Amino acid sequence: MQMGKLAYIFPGQGSQFPGMAADLYSSNPDLFESANHILGFRISDLMFNGSEEDLRRTDVTQPAVFLHSLAMASGMRKPDMVAGHSLGEFSALTVAGVLNFKDALKLVRARAEAMQECCRKAEGTMAAIIGPDAGTVEKACEGSGVIAANYNCPTQTVISGAASGVAELCDRFRESGAIVCPLNVGGAFHTPLMSAASGKLAEAIEATEFKAPVCPVYQNVDASAETDPGRIKEKLLAQMTSPVRWSDTILRMRADGAEEFVEVGPGKTLTKLNKRIL
Repeated sequence: MQMGKLAYIFPGQGSQFPGMAADLYSSNPDLFESANHILGFRISDLMFNGSEEDLRRTDVTQPAVFLHSLAMASGMRKPDMVAGHSLGEFSALTVAGVLNFKDALKLVRARAEAMQECCRKAEGTMAAIIGPDAGTVEKACEGSGVIAANYNCPTQTVISGAASGVAELCDRFRESGAIVCPLNVGGAFHTPLMSAASGKLAEAIEATEFKAPVCPVYQNVDASAETDPGRIKEKLLAQMTSPVRWSDTILRMRADGAEEFVEVGPGKTLTKLNKRIL
């Protein structure tokens, strides 16, 4: 096994917080102002001064987390490999040179708006189940319409689906002694409930130029390294309605030589997960 490689990992929705990236503006104001111009509203003002409720809107959260990650990555040395958790995959693709900043932000906006529309039509949510292994969570979900959507680490699996179904399963897991943590998200992401959003995003992805990455990108749907732009597009789109195989992703990166993992973006959720995975 090769060792000594640097891996960047990028967080997704749920990592946002009021005041996010306020300390990064002075070192890269052009990036923030460019984002404000591309989006047509001052996302930076919402990031720095918005409330938790402001930042919880999917169409605000996603560009905010993406922008925070890219602001942090600016000036850092180039990684040997990258991966992003759900939304974070767009940050990873940008740092890897697959997408330029403008195109990536437009895709993030299109993704967020399409997902927000799904959220308005169907009340969904997600919750982290801590303690049971993935197989136990999957079995509990059978027949409920709720699915295991994020395989975050061996003892944490996120369930996703209609709000009523998720609430019922959460009660059952609590009764069995599991720790249940509802997530700060606005919909049932990574489930078939996002199919309509996937269709809308497909048009935007097909109209966007994807270049070969300067380093391997480990994608959520199958945890494998990808360097072909066409395959990257396919997997990025499939991610909308497929589980995030994060634990497998980190193990694959380690097997491929990653020795140092650096979380680039708001919070330290992925760093904590890595300690449990590795």
